[in-house]
Amino acid sequence: MTIRLDHTIVPSKDKKASARFFAEILGLTVDPGSGYFAQVRVNDSLTFDFADEDEAFPGLHYAFHLSDEEFDGVLARVKARGLSFGSEPDAPANGRLNRRRGGRGFYFEDPNGHLLEVMTVPETGR
Repeated sequence: MTIRLDHTIVPSKDKKASARFFAEILGLTVDPGSGYFAQVRVNDSLTFDFADEDEAFPGLHYAFHLSDEEFDGVLARVKARGLSFGSEPDAPANGRLNRRRGGRGFYFEDPNGHLLEVMTVPETGR
């Protein structure tokens, strides 16, 4: 059996608002369930489960491989919201795209300080 990541918990200041932001920017939907987590299905085998966190938490890094069309949609939504974006993890507000591995990519922060990365050619090479 292939090991596959099933879900990951994403700490947030407001789980519902965080899930909505994440889903809107990436073109996904929030699961309408009323469970402990505000859940967003990323694909057939992965959910991001947003949880309210009372304590301070570090900003985490989440990276996503997208098609060119999906990438263009995310970039357009980031720009439409007036969010800063950038070409490098240490420069997420320089307003540029990177061209790594022959594709396009960029970084931006969510309202919780998590660094989101989108790319058209996967880092893993698969």
